[in-house]
Amino acid sequence: QVQLVESGGGLVQAGGSLRLSCAASTRTFINYAVGWFRQAPGKEREFVAAITWGGGTPTYAESIKGRFTISRDNPKNTVYLQMNSLEPEDTAVYYCAASRGLTRIVSNYAYWGRGTQVTVSS
Repeated sequence: QVQLVESGGGLVQAGGSLRLSCAASTRTFINYAVGWFRQAPGKEREFVAAITWGGGTPTYAESIKGRFTISRDNPKNTVYLQMNSLEPEDTAVYYCAASRGLTRIVSNYAYWGRGTQVTVSS
């Protein structure tokens, strides 16, 4: 069982930056790939970024490529999502999730955090 807790969300103006953190409750976290997803009101949850347990080449959604960076610090059991050049369209609840393999598919992730709200004002 892996418990995940997101933090770092908030209100920011367009063009600003935020860094989200995803902290895991167990050292076995290092055996999982971790993904970030987001869900805006009235929309389906969508993939944002993911990284393997070893921190290898991440994968990103096209809509955020070049603006967001995912990274992980295994000794700290934490994965980060650095978000730059934020746009109002990035407003959503952001979730981190853990999966046995690197994937963009929501249903392939077994463990989820409760999410953190990101609001970008224009």
